[in-house]
Amino acid sequence: VQLQASGGGLVQPGGSLKLSCAASGSGFIINSMGWYRQAPGKQRESVATTSGGITNYADSVQGRFTISMDNAKKTVYLHMNSLKFEDTAVYFCNVRWRYYGRTFEHDSWGQGTLVTVSS
Repeated sequence: VQLQASGGGLVQPGGSLKLSCAASGSGFIINSMGWYRQAPGKQRESVATTSGGITNYADSVQGRFTISMDNAKKTVYLHMNSLKFEDTAVYFCNVRWRYYGRTFEHDSWGQGTLVTVSS
């Protein structure tokens, strides 16, 4: 399973961006998808995840970011509003998946897309 992310860029504080990430491959079932980020000098952290319609958000983005998923397109989105300087990071998408008829879960990661919040 491969992931292709897009949508990063430069935005002013208070602005909005939408990230997209599409999973491709065959014979797999998606168990969950999510977004993580890594700021310079910091560890990668979970931003938002979605699984079976249940979403989870980091406290730092709750109420500002929305994760959604198009199951037919195997694509996950991250709508980011009211962006702050501290949201600047490389954002990575993740999919946890398994093959049909199997229970073992695999993780795949996108290549990362840079979001810069700056005035």
